[in-house]
Amino acid sequence: MLFSGAGLDFQEGSGELNFHFQCYSNGRWCRRPIGGPSGSRDPQVFCEFQLFQLPGERDREPLPTCPTTPTTPQRGAARGGMSSDRTQSEGPTEEDANLLQPGRAGPSDEPLCSGISSPSVARPEQLGKPAQSPPEMPPLQPTANHTVCVEVLPVRSGIVIPFEVPDAADLWMPDSVKMPFSNRSMQTKKKAFSRHDDVRRWEVIKVALGKTAFETTKDVENAIKEYNQKYAHLWNFSGLHAHFEQLPHGECQYLLRKLLPNMAKLALQLPKLCSKPIPLLKQRRARAITMSQEQIACLLANAFFCTFPHRNSTRPNSEYSNFPDINFNRLFANPSQRTSEKLKTIFCYFCKVTEDVPEGLVTFQRCCLREIIDWKRSQCKLTALRVDSGGKIEEEAGMLQVDFASPLVGGGVLGSGLVQEEIRFLINTELIVARLFTERLAENECLVITGAQRYSDYKGYSDSYRWLRCHNDETPRDSWLRRCTEIVAIDAINFHNPMEQYKTWCLERELQKAYCGFSPEYRVIAISHKPAVVTGNWGCGAYKGDAKLKALIQMMAAARAGRDVIYFTFGDTALEENIHEMHQFLQRKDFTVGQLYSVLERYSKTVSGGSRSRDLYQFIQSNADCLKGRI
Repeated sequence: MLFSGAGLDFQEGSGELNFHFQCYSNGRWCRRPIGGPSGSRDPQVFCEFQLFQLPGERDREPLPTCPTTPTTPQRGAARGGMSSDRTQSEGPTEEDANLLQPGRAGPSDEPLCSGISSPSVARPEQLGKPAQSPPEMPPLQPTANHTVCVEVLPVRSGIVIPFEVPDAADLWMPDSVKMPFSNRSMQTKKKAFSRHDDVRRWEVIKVALGKTAFETTKDVENAIKEYNQKYAHLWNFSGLHAHFEQLPHGECQYLLRKLLPNMAKLALQLPKLCSKPIPLLKQRRARAITMSQEQIACLLANAFFCTFPHRNSTRPNSEYSNFPDINFNRLFANPSQRTSEKLKTIFCYFCKVTEDVPEGLVTFQRCCLREIIDWKRSQCKLTALRVDSGGKIEEEAGMLQVDFASPLVGGGVLGSGLVQEEIRFLINTELIVARLFTERLAENECLVITGAQRYSDYKGYSDSYRWLRCHNDETPRDSWLRRCTEIVAIDAINFHNPMEQYKTWCLERELQKAYCGFSPEYRVIAISHKPAVVTGNWGCGAYKGDAKLKALIQMMAAARAGRDVIYFTFGDTALEENIHEMHQFLQRKDFTVGQLYSVLERYSKTVSGGSRSRDLYQFIQSNADCLKGRI
């Protein structure tokens, strides 16, 4: 018998730390829990004993390596490159960050960043080359701020087993997702002679979705309305019907007779796959959730069939008014080309996960900036920049990829929206589940998702968006079985008056938001590697942001975070040239982040009367020497 050491699980809500030891005997892992109340010196032995049958070492394929640099070659049209002659000291450690209190940062709070890249930042000779090994991760373990919805021990051998909780149907907690299989989720059912009985809603769901086939989309509508009777007269399914009416007969029959029944079957596995309570990622608390791709698929199947209770009200004072909607009823309502293309993308996802269940994990982290940065005093120098008019953020593997988010993550993905964030949530469909548990992002918060798989290829944008085909995602996995794809959702200010964005308070808010997303200091799960930020015209579409200003803001935030920047202008070659020339100018003049902030602060004073007297970049170039001398 081989003992492999001890570990602990934190059981949320119980006040207990559950200690265990693990051993290997006769080809089987044994996990024997022991423990008692937190701080107890005489823990009681728990009677539960779990066994996991694991394959032998020769039966397992080694995990592929994970790139930390871009795998796409540097395009000829790209401007600039990552500097190779720079080194940088690391900033505050995670332990240091935990000691920071709210308030303005002092001189000692400034990272040691002189515009010199750390060894972990991509260099030009590394562009397009995969890393030799994946980023080092500590062993997967649940903590007070990190909920893990699978058994952690089998993950080390490449096996994913849902963490099962006894009597999960009795759970109904205000800080966790309320499940449709809960005994507290009830429905009033009409009977003869005007009688009404309260029945378990899950029993109604099982009957409604337990069909071997649907004959028409009207059957799907009737099934959903059967357990949502309160909204049966309000919900409109004309978008769903219109999509099926335009499909070829064979494709329509495949969806109705095979895929939709398989999705319903997957949804009904919810009590087995997702019995562990899923915490809500609420404001002002840094917290993480790691769950399996199969669990996500099950949750999304329930969202498609609109089973989640208490998530349908649109009243401002309702229980989940500060959360995005998760049930798909709003998507089904609008008959349009957008709805049709969204449904194609979503059905592509369900087709893949019902035929071949993915065996990996995905982590969702809500991160909170715990300090107010004094940007005017920052001595950081701008890091390296590559700007390109012809690339896509999602194609830069191994980088920190920016989602131009709405405060309610996912934006209009389940409505009529179809721009950068909605497209990303569609093609990496597992992102949609974040809407189930992520409260509206506050001004000092972001959401980081690691491991979301891509399922679709597409072309176009907004009204021209078209689903093309299923995507074969070959991104390697890390030691936690997560795809090495890291996406950060940061929401920009929506400017009704575009002139407001040059005001100092707006500038500071956007810098704080971007820095929260780019800095590894505020992650719930600590990381040591800092790949480049891949971004673009953040908040510059419907939110009316100035792309030139937003480029500078993101470069400044990335500089303080110690990351290089890859910037895509999405076909705008003039903007590509402008940003490249401005970055070169600032580096030649040896500008610090603080000096650039002061110039932007002075520019804001020239913006008056609702108009700008001159272009931002022209102002910086013509006033740099005199302004820099006064700073």
